[in-house]
Amino acid sequence: MYQTLRQPVTTQANSVIASFLLLLVFLTGCSKSTDAPPPAVPQVEVITTTTRTIVDEPEFIGQTESFRPVEIRSQVDGIIKKIFFIEGRNVRKGDKLYLIDPTPFRAAYLGSKAMVAQAQARLEQANKDLARVQPLLKQKAVSKKDVDDAIAEVRSARATLDAAKNDVIKAKFDLDNTLITAPVEGRINRSQFYEGRLIEAQTNLLTTIDQLDPMYVNVNVPESYLLRIRRELAEHKLERPESIFQLRGVITFSDGSIYPEEGVLDFEDIVIRPETGMLLGRFAFPNPSAQNAPGQSHFYPGQFVKVRIKGYSRTEAILIPQRAVQQRPTGSFVYVIKDGKAELRPVLASSWHGNEWFIESGLQPGEQVIVEGMHRFQPGAPVNAIPYEESSVQEKTAASQNNHSE
Repeated sequence: MYQTLRQPVTTQANSVIASFLLLLVFLTGCSKSTDAPPPAVPQVEVITTTTRTIVDEPEFIGQTESFRPVEIRSQVDGIIKKIFFIEGRNVRKGDKLYLIDPTPFRAAYLGSKAMVAQAQARLEQANKDLARVQPLLKQKAVSKKDVDDAIAEVRSARATLDAAKNDVIKAKFDLDNTLITAPVEGRINRSQFYEGRLIEAQTNLLTTIDQLDPMYVNVNVPESYLLRIRRELAEHKLERPESIFQLRGVITFSDGSIYPEEGVLDFEDIVIRPETGMLLGRFAFPNPSAQNAPGQSHFYPGQFVKVRIKGYSRTEAILIPQRAVQQRPTGSFVYVIKDGKAELRPVLASSWHGNEWFIESGLQPGEQVIVEGMHRFQPGAPVNAIPYEESSVQEKTAASQNNHSE
């Protein structure tokens, strides 16, 4: 009976062990099948930074100013009798502008001429008297005092004649200045006084004439920029013409249009203005239509324009595509590859050159900068770098636009 009971127990134990082993094999197979494969290293497109020489053309705000603003004032007191010019039109040098009533000045001129004739007659008479008394002195027919008096009379008559001639010059000057003419060629402004108005010599400003060809453009350059330029020139990072007055300027108007003529720097102030901390520079631009076609000037005094300065070139400059530069609240940054991993690098991107950023600091020649694929990794993650090709990016962009349009 003992043998009969033991055999079923042993068989049951073996069945349990076999089931347990099958369960372990099943669980092992399941665990192997659920393990995920390691993630693939993301692929990014990179460029290798190099240096090159580029033009450096800073831009500043400028204001136009007439080449020579000339004030028109009267040299004599009098009443305006006639105005010859049309306000706001071009005038040439020597054109008639105003006529001051010449009647009293003509009378003074004729009176001064009469005084000259009178003084001339007196001098002639004094010379004759002297010629008569001088021989008589040798004969002792007259005294020495009589001869001295005759000589004094000649000298007095000569002085009176000189004074009368000077009065004629002054009277002729006043008479001539009753007709006021244009001293320069340019565009005349509004008249401040009209016919019948009494004006005072050298006091009342009648009008102004502005020479508009050439035209000046004044540019204020910050002191900080001047110091940076001087430092970079000393470090040979920047080059410019031998003379600063060989620098040229290009005007951009407020509507975005560009003036076709280039200007030349013709003046640089020697004092930085303490109230603004800026140095004044002045460019001269040709403005030919200002004289040839009234009302058709390319620009006028008082306009605000942008002036792009040409003549500087920057050596050993590093430029990278604009899409490689990212922004965050603390400034610009790029991703560079270091030891096979993506590293965030702050940079100073100062200006655009075409479709590239000029990087002033933060990068060195020979570094790999990521241009495409920034969304595929986290900073510090390993990446697989391939060369960046701008043409392929443009093709992808065009294809994406076509898909959206369809």
